[in-house]
Amino acid sequence: MLYQDSLVMVLDKPAGLPVHGGPAGDDNLESHLGLLRFGYKETPALAHRLDRDTAGCLILGRNHRALRKLGRLFEQRKIRKTYWAVVTGAPTPPEGIIDRPIKKLSTKGSGWRMVTAADGQRAVSAYQTLGRSDDGLAWLELNPRTGRTHQIRVHCAAVGCPIMGDEQYGTPGPTLHLLARAIEIPLFEDRPPIRVSAPAPPHMQDALKACGWKS
Repeated sequence: MLYQDSLVMVLDKPAGLPVHGGPAGDDNLESHLGLLRFGYKETPALAHRLDRDTAGCLILGRNHRALRKLGRLFEQRKIRKTYWAVVTGAPTPPEGIIDRPIKKLSTKGSGWRMVTAADGQRAVSAYQTLGRSDDGLAWLELNPRTGRTHQIRVHCAAVGCPIMGDEQYGTPGPTLHLLARAIEIPLFEDRPPIRVSAPAPPHMQDALKACGWKS
């Protein structure tokens, strides 16, 4: 648990745990939310989602009122999300905006994936390089300005810097090196926004240190 009040919780989701259940009945976060009531009448519910292999900040609403408010804030793009990624290669320039439309592509043989395409939905991600390693890795901070499926992963791959461990958009390897690092929620107009950050997960720490991160 990274944060909680009477309306909102922010969890530190581990990589590898899906937020929703699948047809195979695998373990998932949603099936355990009843354990997080902590005396409240309603079971908290997901306000958004993270990919199975993405770690970090995940927002829950503790009641219907909170979920409606969070839903509006997401629709209005008022919730600011910050990601850390370790990528292979380094973007040029080291800081900028990726503005490439994305659409869903489905095939019988390999299922679906998201691709950049002129006829897709607009997708915009701001990025800056926080560090680089001697062996060709880069540590990026990214702020998605739109909320497309797999947006960060697709945009990194599209500029030639796939995220380390991204089997779908990069190359097979260790666990996906993508962290929902921080979240900023302007829940009340008359109060400062809720600001929460997640620690770097163990599987990312060696690569981050190689890029200059200090724990």
